[in-house]
Amino acid sequence: MAAHLSTAPEQPATLDKEKPPLSGIEETLLDNLAAVKALVYILQACFGPHGRRKLLVTAQGETLCTSHSTAILSALELDHPAARLLREAAYTQAEENGDGTTFVVLFTGALMEQVVVMLRAGLPLANLRESLAAATGRALRLLPGLATLSVDPLVDPVPALRAVVDTHTPSHSDYLAGLVGRACSAARELDRSFDPQRVAICLVPGAKLGDSCLLPGLAVGGMPCGQVTMVTGGAKVALFSCSFTVTSPQPSAIPRFSTPSDLLWSSDEKAKDKATVLLDQLADAGINVVVIGGSIDKESLEHADRHGILLVRVRFPKEMTRLSQVLSTTLQSDLTPPAVPGSCRRVCTQELKEGSAVVFEWEGGQPPALTLVLRDATSEGLQGAGQAVQHAIGVYGQLCQDARLLPGAGAVEMALAKELLSLGSQLEGPERTGILAFAQALQVVPSVLAENAGLPVAETVAQLQSLHQAGDRLAGVGDEAIVDVATAQVWDSLRVKIRGLELAADVALGLSTEDEIGISK
Repeated sequence: MAAHLSTAPEQPATLDKEKPPLSGIEETLLDNLAAVKALVYILQACFGPHGRRKLLVTAQGETLCTSHSTAILSALELDHPAARLLREAAYTQAEENGDGTTFVVLFTGALMEQVVVMLRAGLPLANLRESLAAATGRALRLLPGLATLSVDPLVDPVPALRAVVDTHTPSHSDYLAGLVGRACSAARELDRSFDPQRVAICLVPGAKLGDSCLLPGLAVGGMPCGQVTMVTGGAKVALFSCSFTVTSPQPSAIPRFSTPSDLLWSSDEKAKDKATVLLDQLADAGINVVVIGGSIDKESLEHADRHGILLVRVRFPKEMTRLSQVLSTTLQSDLTPPAVPGSCRRVCTQELKEGSAVVFEWEGGQPPALTLVLRDATSEGLQGAGQAVQHAIGVYGQLCQDARLLPGAGAVEMALAKELLSLGSQLEGPERTGILAFAQALQVVPSVLAENAGLPVAETVAQLQSLHQAGDRLAGVGDEAIVDVATAQVWDSLRVKIRGLELAADVALGLSTEDEIGISK
């Protein structure tokens, strides 16, 4: 990363020129920096619309091909405490905002590099922490003033969602952003509040990304397993995460018969095993829809058909969890009837191009859930589209709380760096040092964007600096050259960016004041 950062315009005059021997704190700081830079090295190639995917093999032997930073971080086995701390901060950013995860990692690494520079230059540790905290406060106060656009999520949220979707799914980004915007707008409550849980995502392999669609109700991938294909009027639903079989493939014991009555009893029990008894109990309770996450055998299907029960098998555990939440019923882990079944108006099969989905629908009015059905021919493309849409839903939630947008494509980082450099040049002492370091660290964003786009990094950053010094706050990194982000319609959410800066600064401050690293074995 050091090659991507240009030299600060002014070095603090108060710092000592001689480099004293490394202290214990400096050794710890360098160790922390190495761990952070290892994560930066892994994730920086995934940043931006030209980010590349990583092909990983997990500890469980599973192959993972993705550019989603949260998925990559989850697959990594991290031993160093600093790396784990940074991963937790990235998780927090993803959970709270749905976007900006890689930004947190990149900016933390850039700040840590500046901390090492300041400490080696002779700035006392107490002053270092104070100056960096002051610089963070200054940056957070300046950032709202750089907001250029404010959108009404009910009118046109697409400009804010396009950049998020484009990062993970460059093709059909406009179409997907519009689809997410319509789904989220329709899911908003009458008081204009928005619950992201009301927008579900269903992944159906086949067709192409442009065939994705929005369905009213809650949809799950797959199709009915038996002869019953739909339930109209008063569906009662039971959910089971276990396999649904009548007979066990391997008997647990060899039966012993001593009298004719024992033989009669055994034959009766064989016909009335646990799964069969359960189906009878479900039918008696009026349950006419059974959703399972395990395997189904022929006997179970036939018995369910006789009772008129619709049997549906889902592909993904997340779909079972979402059904449990929306239907307000327990997800059973064994073959026992639920205490309270879920209910909806009807359950039917929605035929799609080269596939199908099972849809749970409610009475008129506002349904408790809407579903974005995503299509793609490959599993990698389908997962990437799902991650892009999930991020966009999170950003929409942030827009409902604060609709202000910042210039994207590295433009806001360069504009903020310019403001901080101008402010720092008017100050003296440790605060000046922290502000200049913070401004220098912000350049990591346009640097990585330029590198991933195949542009000359030094020339691109220098050109951006020149344009921003001339007053062009909308100059950012494009596909082939510097672009006007307003024309390119690349925007970042103000709330997402503020939270990302806060988390990165908190991690950098925490790691810069550790005394030593201890690992309990």
